[in-house]
Amino acid sequence: MSTTQERAAEQEPAYDVFARGCPSRGTLEHVTGRWGALTLGALYEGSFRFNELRRRVDGVSEKMLAQTLHALERDGLVHREAQHTNPPRVDYELTSSGRDVAQRLIALIQCLEGRMDEVLASRERYDTQRMPTA
Repeated sequence: MSTTQERAAEQEPAYDVFARGCPSRGTLEHVTGRWGALTLGALYEGSFRFNELRRRVDGVSEKMLAQTLHALERDGLVHREAQHTNPPRVDYELTSSGRDVAQRLIALIQCLEGRMDEVLASRERYDTQRMPTA
C-alpha cells in the first residue's frame, strides 16, 4: 500500500451508516425509531421502573417497550438493574453513551416542538393545495 493510500485509509471513518452492511445502521434504527427515541428521551429525565417508563412513553405497548429496552441495552445505551426483592424490582437508566445520544435527541425534540406551529401551518397549506377541487 502506498503512503497516499495509507493516509486515505487512516482518514476514512471506521463505520459508515450509509453502507448497507455497516453495523451502525442497526443502532441508528434502534435510536431513531419511534419507541427508541421516546424511550431514550424519557430515560434522559432519570431512572424508571418498567411500568413508570411505559406510562411516560404514552402509547407504547408492553411488548414494544420490552423489545426496545432489550435492543437499547444490547447496544450499550441502557442499563438494566434487577434488584432481588420481593416483588422483583427492575430499574432502567441510561449509560454514559446513552446519555450522550439522548442529549442529542432531546435537542432535536425541543427543536421540533418549538417549530410545531410552523409545521402545522405548512401541513395545512400543503393539504389545501393538494385537495382536488370539486
